Amino acid sequence: MKIGIVKEIKDEEYRVALAPSGAKALSARGHAVFIEQGAGLGSGFTDEEYQDAGATICGVEDAWDADLVIKVKEPLESEYDYLDEQMIFTYFHLAGGDRRLTEILLERRTTAVAYETLEDDQGRLPLLAPMSAIAGNMAVQMGGYYLAKFNHGKGMQLGSVLGQRYGKVLVIGDGVVGMHAARTAHGMGSSVFVAGLWPERGELLKREIGDDVNFFLSSSEAIAGHAKDADLIIGAVLLHGARAEHVVTETMVKSMQPGSVIVDVSIDQGGCIETSRPTSHSDPVYLKHGVIHYCVTNMPGAYPRTSTFALTEATLPYALKLADKGIAALREDPGFSKAVNVYQGYVTYQPVAEAFGLMSRYSVFSRVEPC
Repeated sequence: MKIGIVKEIKDEEYRVALAPSGAKALSARGHAVFIEQGAGLGSGFTDEEYQDAGATICGVEDAWDADLVIKVKEPLESEYDYLDEQMIFTYFHLAGGDRRLTEILLERRTTAVAYETLEDDQGRLPLLAPMSAIAGNMAVQMGGYYLAKFNHGKGMQLGSVLGQRYGKVLVIGDGVVGMHAARTAHGMGSSVFVAGLWPERGELLKREIGDDVNFFLSSSEAIAGHAKDADLIIGAVLLHGARAEHVVTETMVKSMQPGSVIVDVSIDQGGCIETSRPTSHSDPVYLKHGVIHYCVTNMPGAYPRTSTFALTEATLPYALKLADKGIAALREDPGFSKAVNVYQGYVTYQPVAEAFGLMSRYSVFSRVEPC
């Protein structure tokens, strides 16, 4: 199979879909790997490293003209002309994104295989997990940075000073993002409060992080109470493949102290803070009701080398299956098949169809006959 690796063009996005080790593994199986010139430079990988791994360095058109295109982020408008009937394996986040991309994928009969909706045999999201972990760690770092007075923050440091904890961090969500954010904030020396849905998650947090992590069952009333004096709120809500719910309302944001910070990690799926809107690494924050909002849609892109290594380790086994078996790899694995969001002109992931009122174009993937 011909496999294309294209250079990411999203703002300040330096990740690449595969490290040279991934290209080598695909080449060793007899697949032709074409990588766009310079695609790996942002992550510290040279074209020569990819050539040594058996890949061919090419232009953008040749990288897109493949049976399987492997990316990091969703295709942007300037890339729509390259979309055809190929298979694209990447983070799409369609339900929380631009309706136009979904329409183009349908029109071009592209097979959209989304990292973020692929499930393992326990219903977990193994390809979302590594980037969620990096974003969770980073959320606390960014929150602490923007709390600095020179960034117009309230001037509260997240950390321990002579044994006294300073800074209240409210983490909403107890999944991978929430767990990593809570661990990072606690390790820095802040007081950590985590809103979750299941009491056993609180017990896990205390065992793995510390007995002084404050866990509470998520409710509007409880979140509103903690938001008033939180220095940093981290939105870490995830609904599998669906648009995130607003768990922090505009009224709650208005109640926060001036110079407090919000980091909405859920922004890829529409955001879980009512006042959130997407931002970029080149223009990461804005002020709303006196509260600094950081809502960058590709947070792990700030640490591309770590992210690329972690992403390659997670995605490579699935990329090998797609390369070896094509669409059959998706049909024989129920968890893998959930990654298919668009196929043969149909939306095949229900939350995406519901998000855009496209239920008339919805069909279960296994019922769509391949052409």
